[in-house]
Amino acid sequence: MAAAAAAAAAAEVKVPRIKLGSQGCEVSAQGLGCMGMSAFYGTPKPEPDMIKLIHHAISRGITHLDTSDVYGPHTNEILIGKALKEGMRAKVELATKFAVSYEDGKFDICGDPAYVRAACEASLKRLDVDCIDLYYQHRIDTGVPIEVTIGELKKLVEEGKIKYIGLSEASASTIRRAHAVHPITAIQLEWSLWSRDVEEEIIPTCRELGIGIVAYSPLGQGFFSSGPKLIENLTEGDFRKYLPRFQAENLEHNKKLYERVNAIASRKGCTPSQLALAWVHHQGNDVCPIPGTTKIENLIVCLWMLVEYFIFLD
Repeated sequence: MAAAAAAAAAAEVKVPRIKLGSQGCEVSAQGLGCMGMSAFYGTPKPEPDMIKLIHHAISRGITHLDTSDVYGPHTNEILIGKALKEGMRAKVELATKFAVSYEDGKFDICGDPAYVRAACEASLKRLDVDCIDLYYQHRIDTGVPIEVTIGELKKLVEEGKIKYIGLSEASASTIRRAHAVHPITAIQLEWSLWSRDVEEEIIPTCRELGIGIVAYSPLGQGFFSSGPKLIENLTEGDFRKYLPRFQAENLEHNKKLYERVNAIASRKGCTPSQLALAWVHHQGNDVCPIPGTTKIENLIVCLWMLVEYFIFLD
């Protein structure tokens, strides 16, 4: 099937469902990363446009929405809360995160029980919901034993404020320690053709323990969408300007990587971004990639890879 025909098919496709982990959580096989709507990728986007985008995603079956209290900060959660009015809340699996704060140009990480509880209550209020489906510790506070942090999250589960517990960017040993206190439903991590170090320890640990995997930045933070020219076009306010992988000295290596992916994509009759996303889907039905976008047309491109016979690479 040609790319144009597949894209047309994507306009009608409904995203399948998967089990995320072994605790009963079910989500769309592909989620929507909402960070870029409000933060870190330049100027925040117009709220009405983003609500329209979120509603379009939900209508196509992308019901796993991912946010965090640090996105904005806070404004992304408020946006999601507005998008989930008028019956939309019941249609989605809502994930947010705590532990990272940003003030005076500095990031801080906190896993103290009192902070955990206060952060959860604040997120519930901003999202305007009674319960968070999946609540992640965004980064690990090395000054607080993970058992202590998870102990407080366990209480929040028992109180009905959250349904499932997740960790983001945690080591294999931390995952094991956390899981011993209360079952962890999902680990969020960067996993893509550009970032594969997690395959050595973390992915096997998740699978051994029955923990789902949520892959953020499956398109290499936009690199597989735009290629090397992305590096030249980053605007002020875009945090990627400061990441080593996007610096000029790494351009030649990145260019070669993109050219290899582009060559394979050409043979498959798709774009590099579609190939990169298909690769993540192909890693297993315990993996939910959460590509982010601020444009409906890009969302449709992502849906293209969920046309059944394009998910699995020949």
